[in-house]
Amino acid sequence: MITLDDVRAAAARIEGRVLRTPTVPSHALSKATGAEIVLKLDNLQAVGSFKERGAANKLALLTSEERGRGVITVSAGNHAQGVARHAALLGIDAVIVMPRFTPAAKVTRTAAWGARVVLHGDNFAEATAHADALCAAEGRVFVHPYDDPAVMAGQGTFALELLEDAGPLDVFVGPIGGGGLLSGCAVAGAALRPEMDIVGVQVEAYSSLSDFPGDELTPPGGATIAEGIAVLRIGRQPLSVIRDHVSRVLVVPERAVEDAITLMAEGAKQVSEGAGAAALAAVLTYPDLFRGKRVALPVTGGNIDSRILANTLLRTLLRDGRLLCLKMDIPDRPGVLADISRKIGDAGGNIIEVSHQRLFTAASVQAAELEVMIEARDPLHAQQIMDELAKTYIVRRV
Repeated sequence: MITLDDVRAAAARIEGRVLRTPTVPSHALSKATGAEIVLKLDNLQAVGSFKERGAANKLALLTSEERGRGVITVSAGNHAQGVARHAALLGIDAVIVMPRFTPAAKVTRTAAWGARVVLHGDNFAEATAHADALCAAEGRVFVHPYDDPAVMAGQGTFALELLEDAGPLDVFVGPIGGGGLLSGCAVAGAALRPEMDIVGVQVEAYSSLSDFPGDELTPPGGATIAEGIAVLRIGRQPLSVIRDHVSRVLVVPERAVEDAITLMAEGAKQVSEGAGAAALAAVLTYPDLFRGKRVALPVTGGNIDSRILANTLLRTLLRDGRLLCLKMDIPDRPGVLADISRKIGDAGGNIIEVSHQRLFTAASVQAAELEVMIEARDPLHAQQIMDELAKTYIVRRV
């Protein structure tokens, strides 16, 4: 079991190697949630994630003999980049095993830090087995992503900084993947602010602690936008700490994480990956638990694929009614498109995309089908635009 002294020692050890990230209030998120929200921005780290805290501490503790043997780890993202960066800073040879279908951008960023990237296996389990085999064959030191006291203590430095900078807090909400971050922060929080409530968050597909404090379950797994916490089983050592210091674990749906990513971008002006927005998703999903309280949320990482971010923003706009997609049956004659554009513009809408089809879907050779995507201010404004068009044309919402 790590202690506050271990976390403080880690903070001294990694000082100057890891950025002391800002702790800032967010008035926009506070207004949206009814809680007083404070953000800790570890998406601003050099590798875009808190993960380099644990990696830096673990590698700094290696003996000269261990450094000479080199290190190896398995990761599909943030931990890989953290190990690669700090191995490069210390002159340690590093091998990173990643599943074959890891996004190319993450592979490229990891290799850019100087590590040797090995793509193997169709999933994390197969990549881990290969990493274990390479570790034994090459005699390297394995740097576990979360089930390691040195990594846990390093992640706990996040809470040390937060508690020094934020002032009094009622609640700390942290995501749970392997458990390294929440366990390290829980140790620091329980020692320094025993009155502060510590809450964990998991996504539905990986909710192994949905019966907390009951037994750990085997979740279904599957696709999730919060891939940074897509871990089927928590580390044994982090779980022990979580059972001692965490008051409850909340489970959030995928849609809540998408909404949180959008709100983080629009309200707090911060780019966050899914795992980094999970804490905000919990506050949005369970508002009564946090209303009126001063709540600290870690923005744990900002390494989200640009395409995924764009699609997430658009999906949220559609759900919020700020994007309106309409299909219209229109006569195929000159001036109709101009008339529709004018009606939308006069109503204050902004046309985003248009598809005009004559041959395959129109009911008559003298008719056409028009699909148009429109930006509106809010759902009421969207309905007003639709009502205006429906005065002249047959309109249906897609």
